[in-house]
Order: sequence, then structure tokens, then C-alpha cells
Amino acid sequence: MRDIKEKSSGFHWAWIILITCFVNLFINYSARLGFGVILPEMIRSIDLSRTDAGSIYNAYLFSYITLTPFTGFLTDRIGGRRVITVCCLFVGLGLLLMGTTHGLFSACIYYAIVGVGASGMWTPVITIVQRWFTPHRRGLALGILSTGYGLGFATMGVVFPWIVSHFSWRFGWYYLGVGALVMVFINGLLLRSSPEDVGLLPWGEKEHGPKMPSVDSHPFVNESILKTIFQSRIFWIIGLSYLLIAYSLYGITTFMVDYAKYQLDLALEKASFLATIHGFSQVLGVLIIVPMSDYLTRKKTLILSKTFIMACLMGILFTGSSWGILIVLIGILGIFYGAIWPLYGACAGDYFPREVMGTVIGAWTPLYGFGAILVHWITGMIRDATGSYDYAFIVCIITTGLSIGLMSLVKPVRRDDELGPDQPN
Repeated sequence: MRDIKEKSSGFHWAWIILITCFVNLFINYSARLGFGVILPEMIRSIDLSRTDAGSIYNAYLFSYITLTPFTGFLTDRIGGRRVITVCCLFVGLGLLLMGTTHGLFSACIYYAIVGVGASGMWTPVITIVQRWFTPHRRGLALGILSTGYGLGFATMGVVFPWIVSHFSWRFGWYYLGVGALVMVFINGLLLRSSPEDVGLLPWGEKEHGPKMPSVDSHPFVNESILKTIFQSRIFWIIGLSYLLIAYSLYGITTFMVDYAKYQLDLALEKASFLATIHGFSQVLGVLIIVPMSDYLTRKKTLILSKTFIMACLMGILFTGSSWGILIVLIGILGIFYGAIWPLYGACAGDYFPREVMGTVIGAWTPLYGFGAILVHWITGMIRDATGSYDYAFIVCIITTGLSIGLMSLVKPVRRDDELGPDQPN
């Protein structure tokens, strides 16, 4: 890495880290959010119910949320480079297997393998990026990074109908699997767990300012710090608000294409186009809303975003039968949907010490995952029982409102550098 040090004055390696992590998110979330795009063809081909489809996605989420606290802890202990590289291998293998499935059981097993790998494709990724950028540049960095999952979703909405018409839905999984396996080698080559590992300062930090210790100089997370985190009121308030908004958002995005195709009777191309609109709108959101949080504060930005999300869900429920209005509502929803996830990641950097960011994000993930698992089962059962998504969407509106209420209880923070939890303004 000598060349990196020599060139750091002209080009900072933080941007290579950011680009590499961007591609990881693009592939991972193409597979994750693209499940909703592939879903209509997949359930038709192998004769699954919507409840079955929810079970497949929940198999992914179960392995994801079970392992993410460990991958978050390992990121703080041994560095994100190793964690991301190994997990990317599991993502690739699981996606290739998904293309071979012929029934519910095998689909659950294979997508669970993807979930094992995905446990290293968010928490370690945003932890590495935050370590390579100073606190007042994290919103910018996470905004750029998070365009990866919006573009992944949008790309699936455009490409998947072409794949179906020329091949089959199975090739959607094959292409993504090959891409993930390629990234295994790129991650090992380019990623570094922290700037201190290569003798650099985070991008945006003054050269003569205080230098942060390397992550690797803290191989074990201090037990008293962990105790303080889990006893912190703010940890649980933010975590529960995360659970509720995850329920709301997955309730619409996972079943959005199926809702448009079978409840609104739209063609597959039109229904899939909603995913494209949603995905590209996410890109706008993470480039505008997330950097704005550096100035507006994470709390205010999260409350604002959730308020717009709730309004859009109500609009979809009551006026979504109009194609033109539906496009507008999905677009606005996508803008604020895209901002939610990196804003929660930035909260970990704002409210807790730098050395335990990965642990905090990983510990929030089971709460987020519990919300996502609940909504897939509940929405699938409501749809199968009533033949409509309307009642399921009403529940999503209520959980969004509750999430807003919890976030309003969070005290603001002032960050001169790295503050611990519950530091009031």
C-alpha cells in the first residue's frame, strides 16, 4: 500500500473504498429487492402462494438478522475487509442455487444462504465507509454509497422483463450470482478496513488534527462499552423505530409488482416499471436527503422522510388505482425510502463511539429484521385470505406513524468528533 500513501495528497483511497462498496451494494440489493420483481414469474412457474413467497423471503431474513450482529462485531474485531469478502462468496453461491430451485423447500434453503452472505453486505459496508470519512462528511459518503441499492432495484425493473422474454426468470439469479463471485476477488484486492491501516487520515480530516486509533488496535470491543450501549435508552428507541419503519416499507416494496399485476391488472412490463421508478427515485433520495442530514440532523431528516412515506402509503391505498397517480406516489415514496436505511446507519456513528459502530448497527439489525419478517408473513396471509392488499397497507400506515412517534423522543446530539450515547445538544 506504499503507493496509496504516496498518492494520498492527490487522490484519497477513501473514494476507491466507496466505489468498491457501492458495487457490493448494487449486486446485493439487486438480489434482495429484485426478489419482488422476480416474484410474479417465480410463483407462477413453480406454483407458490403469496404466503409461500413470504416464507422464502423470511428464510433470507432469518439468516440475515441472526448473523448480522456477529458480522457487525467481527467488523469491529478483525476488520470489514475479511468479513465482506467471505460474505460475498456466500451471496454468489446462494444466488446461483436460487436459479436451480423447483419448490418451496429448496428456495427457502438457497435464499437463506444468500441471507448468510448478505449479513456482511450492509453493516460492515457502511461501517467501513463511515470510518474512511469524517463525521461531517458521512452523510455525503453514505448518500453516494446508497445509490447502489436504488440503482440495483431500478436495473432489475428494466432488465428482468427482457431476461424473461429471452431466457427465463432463473437467469435473473444466475447473472447476479456471477457478479457477486467476481466481487469476491475485487473486495480482497481493494478494500481496507480503516484509513489508519494504511497510514492515512479519514477523508475530510485535517492533516494536523488528532489521529484516530486503528480499528485493528482494538481487537476486542470493551465489555463496559457494550454494557453501556445495551442499557442506553436511545439505543432501544432508535432500534424500535427501525423495526416499525422496516415493517412499513417492506410491506409495499416486496409486494409492489405483484399488487400492480394481479390487483390492478397491469401487464408485467408496466408492473415491473414501478420497480424502476422506485429504484431511480431512491437514487435521488440518497443523493439529496442523506447529505442534507449533515446539516438538518439525522433525527429531523428521519421524521421528515417518514412523514412523506406515510402520506404516500395513504395515497397508494386510496388513489393508487390511477396509473399516473401511482407512478408519482411510488416515485415520491422511493425518494424517502432510499434515505431511511443510511440515515439509521449514520445514527450509529452519531450516537455511539467510532470503535463500536459495526456492533451497534449489527445489534439493531435483528429489530429491523423482525419487522421485515412480520410484514412478509402478515401481508401474505392477508392477501391470500382477502384477495386484496388493502388491509395490509393500512397496517403499514399505522406502523409508520408509530415509528415517527418513537423517533420524536430521540434527543439530538452535537458531535465535535466522536461522542458516546445519549449526549444531548
